[in-house]
Amino acid sequence: MNRIRRLLAGAGAVLVLATAGCTTARTDHSGHAAHQYTYTKAQQAAIVAQAAAPLRGSEFRADCFSSHRRGDDPIVFPGQAGRSHIHEFYGNRTANASSTLQSLAAGTTNCTPQTDLSSYWTPTLYQNGVPVAPERVTVYYQGITDHTRAVAHPRGLRYVVGNALATGPEQNPAARWSCVGRPESGRDFMNCPPGTRLENYLDFPTCWDGRNLDSPNHRDHMAYAAGPSCPASHPVPVPRLELLITWPVNGGGMSLAGTRNGTNVTDAPGYTFHGDFLNAWDEGELRRRVADCINAGYVCGTDGRPIQQ
Repeated sequence: MNRIRRLLAGAGAVLVLATAGCTTARTDHSGHAAHQYTYTKAQQAAIVAQAAAPLRGSEFRADCFSSHRRGDDPIVFPGQAGRSHIHEFYGNRTANASSTLQSLAAGTTNCTPQTDLSSYWTPTLYQNGVPVAPERVTVYYQGITDHTRAVAHPRGLRYVVGNALATGPEQNPAARWSCVGRPESGRDFMNCPPGTRLENYLDFPTCWDGRNLDSPNHRDHMAYAAGPSCPASHPVPVPRLELLITWPVNGGGMSLAGTRNGTNVTDAPGYTFHGDFLNAWDEGELRRRVADCINAGYVCGTDGRPIQQ
């Protein structure tokens, strides 16, 4: 599995390096502006470098499933039920437009371990207009940047990655599509052959500003490291979240829930994939996993115990 993930990362790196610097800014007056983000050349290069970086044996994970589907986004549209395009929610079963750290902490999860009460969400996938729930979501926490100094994400931290309003594959380097068991990857949907399944890797940033749990665009308090250490503006390294989402589909006819010209749609292209994270882990358990797995340099299972050195 690790070998396949490294191959996929390398394939994605080649693609983005060939198209870096072709982003296009556009204005959105509908209230969906937080879904749009233009990555700079430096940010694209940092994302590519992290995706291609060899895994250092510094990792733990949570195994989750789709818990529900609804037109809510508690980060971008807090308290506005039904305002967002349709999202697939993973983990915390109570997540909705009004979710807070307190409400999630009082809820339940379908993740293993049960101590991960966080909510993760991405746009719903459709095949020929029919929504498809993922068969599995693996949330990797990886020691990509300065792993010996990495700290646990603070409770209540929230942020968004990807570009839901991208107009071309070059505008969204954080996500890459592939087919299970195959090395090829791309920024748009893959037409997976019979006998395999569609999957997506979504990479989150690894550096925090050390102060803010959120920011006006839900991104600026986090950064992708351009090298082995975090920049001075975001000096605190945290484990990288990587969502590996697998759907029980292959072939064509794929689309995403999304937004176009201020209207929520279900036919958005694959290069608009994006994701959100609201951290509600049990604080002690998350810190233990970061210390025992990330800082110590071990690959751990869902129980936070080393399974290989």
